[in-house]
Amino acid sequence: MASPVLSTYRLQLRGASSGFAFTFADAEDLLDYLSDLGVSHVYLSPIMTAVGGSTHGYDVTDPTTVSAELGGAEGLARLSAAARKRGLGLIVDIVPNHVGVDQPQQNPWWWDVLRYGRSSAYAEFFDIDWELGDGRVVLPVLGSDDDIADLTVEGELLRLGDLAFPIAPGTGDGSGPDVHDRQHYRLVGWRNGVCGYRRFFSITSLAGLRQEDPAVFDAWHGEVARWVDEGLVDGVRIDHPDGLSDPTGYLSSLRTLLGPKTWIVIEKILAVDEALEPTLPVAGTTGYDVLREIGGLFVDPKGAPALTALVESAGMAYQAMPALLGELKAVATTDTLASELARLRRCIVAATGADDPRLPDAVAALLGHIDVYRTDYRGLSAALPTALADTAAAAPELGPALQLIAAAITDGGEPAVRLQQLCGAVTAKSVEDCLFYRDARLVSLNEVGGEPQRFGVGAAEFHHSAATRARLWPQTMTTLTTHDTKRGEDVRARIGVLSQVPSLWAEFVARWETSTPSPDPATALFLWQNIFGVWPADGVVTDSLRERLHAYAEKAIREAAWHTSWHDPDADFESAVHRWLDAVLDGSAARELTSLVAQLNSHAENDAIGQKLLALTVPGVPDIYQGTELWDDSLVDPDNRRPVDYGARRAALKSLDHPKIKVVAAALQLRRNRPQTFLHGGYHPVLATGSAAEHVVAFQRGDDVLVAVTRWTVHLQDSGWGDTVIPLPDGDWIDALSGAARSGATSAAELFAELPVVLLERADA
Repeated sequence: MASPVLSTYRLQLRGASSGFAFTFADAEDLLDYLSDLGVSHVYLSPIMTAVGGSTHGYDVTDPTTVSAELGGAEGLARLSAAARKRGLGLIVDIVPNHVGVDQPQQNPWWWDVLRYGRSSAYAEFFDIDWELGDGRVVLPVLGSDDDIADLTVEGELLRLGDLAFPIAPGTGDGSGPDVHDRQHYRLVGWRNGVCGYRRFFSITSLAGLRQEDPAVFDAWHGEVARWVDEGLVDGVRIDHPDGLSDPTGYLSSLRTLLGPKTWIVIEKILAVDEALEPTLPVAGTTGYDVLREIGGLFVDPKGAPALTALVESAGMAYQAMPALLGELKAVATTDTLASELARLRRCIVAATGADDPRLPDAVAALLGHIDVYRTDYRGLSAALPTALADTAAAAPELGPALQLIAAAITDGGEPAVRLQQLCGAVTAKSVEDCLFYRDARLVSLNEVGGEPQRFGVGAAEFHHSAATRARLWPQTMTTLTTHDTKRGEDVRARIGVLSQVPSLWAEFVARWETSTPSPDPATALFLWQNIFGVWPADGVVTDSLRERLHAYAEKAIREAAWHTSWHDPDADFESAVHRWLDAVLDGSAARELTSLVAQLNSHAENDAIGQKLLALTVPGVPDIYQGTELWDDSLVDPDNRRPVDYGARRAALKSLDHPKIKVVAAALQLRRNRPQTFLHGGYHPVLATGSAAEHVVAFQRGDDVLVAVTRWTVHLQDSGWGDTVIPLPDGDWIDALSGAARSGATSAAELFAELPVVLLERADA
């Protein structure tokens, strides 16, 4: 095994057929750079064979092989050996919940099921709703049911355009429609709202697996076990365990398979008031909870009233957001996930022997009263009874249907499992994929695991959460940016500065709406903040930036599903938004955006550096998402998966002139030099005193490292630091960033003279 996991650096791998390649060989070329940066482990996106042209690897088609496009098993072995020579280890992202079925021929397990039906050796591998199709798998892949007439037979294939499906042995005679009627699958229009298998959320191209079946678990994890057994990797990141039938049981089996030393973290999205289940045999989560805490610390709560008023002036009743969320959850339950709801209903009826016409409404209402992804973790035992009580109190007429639900889930059987799986999907589709594209108060708060209605995070909450994490989850992952974040860390930092200048922001927006009227003020208010977040300091709008903003705007308005959507795009509204965006980029608003960025960018950079240092030094194992050691202006995927200029980063690391990479390198190297401090050292707040004390957040790790960052620096322009002092513990300290010696009570003006952050280590430790 390599050294303990002290830090990770996430790389997004992809084959050449995806548009541009980043393979094991490319990762190997970066190892010297990553070692010099101070990283302990290279963290790879999924590496199993995926759908051809995949840009992310989450649509695995063959979990028994390493992707040949990435370099295959040999390429992985070479990368691991090269990393070991440099004292680095490997972490790999794995996706046990689902596989890609968009191209059936590329998935041997799925293809076999379609060919042989329930007699297939893999029929029990997938969570298939055989009852829905009367023994056939219902595949919602057609534009409409009428497309059946256009099916053709080509040898042993049934074809429709680019779609190809297997023909069961001995059933290939006759016309396409006739042959289709004899198959183990039934093709239907995707607008019917039915699907014959559990999906990843509402994505029909990703079919759920039954990892609760030991045969499935063993078959799927054989390759992962080999990586660990042969010492190729040191840990795994588990994608979306909440989608599984039994996450706790799955993680227990995984821990047994991979052994006690393998570092395991899970992509578990925690609600603000939810603690990670303490009995799980993992090191922790992938860090969205820490992301919220760190980002929220730099949001000025004084800006909430003015930004709330601005949102309401655009026609959004902000106090009604909780009610809106309830409505969105109901839509997600009964419309987006109607197929899953129907399957759950049949399970409830089968378990109880009774039905109720209000059962779908009762399920939707119940899920509207649950604010976590699933409630069947031991530590959340009161969550579901509470939700049942709240639902009954809010809608007494649903009482009989709620009783049916309660009766069906009592023994923890299939109805209970499907309710939990539906709960997570509903939460994701309603919150992250819809509400977070509507809430325009301060969009930097609209992040996975976030709670925009809580306007930032106080220092007391931050300190307490960090200290708790040091005790309970010292090796959990911390992060600021992932392949799934809605905005990159530096974009969020810049947008967060608006909380310090809400009136100024409102003035600019009012002028822009006058000079360049938008098609919809609420939509524009959301987009204005994102445009500001990525606006170039030099004001030069490149073709690339224009294309990126247009692509983002289209995704944002479709996800919001107010005026247009993915399923029913409104061409007129979308065209109006695109015309407006071009007018913004080419008109007077562009000049004013450049002026505003010039006014606020130094504060945004201060906050970005502060967030980065905190993420690298608070309890936990920090992950650096590819490229974010320098300024990064990425928005949501696929924008955040663009090629990274590592030539620029190598040069920046050599010169250390860039403040962000200077902070990253210093913190990572300090972690490497003092592993006990960061893995096992405690967390102790250090409280500044004086007139500007609220602008400092500081803490000690162990007894030999002290971190201090500044925040809300716009307000310091007029008042300055005054008598603010940071009381350094006894002894001599050296700033790892500037080399300056410090001791005793030190004025903030002196401490932050060079950078808005300090990273002190004991000179004699």
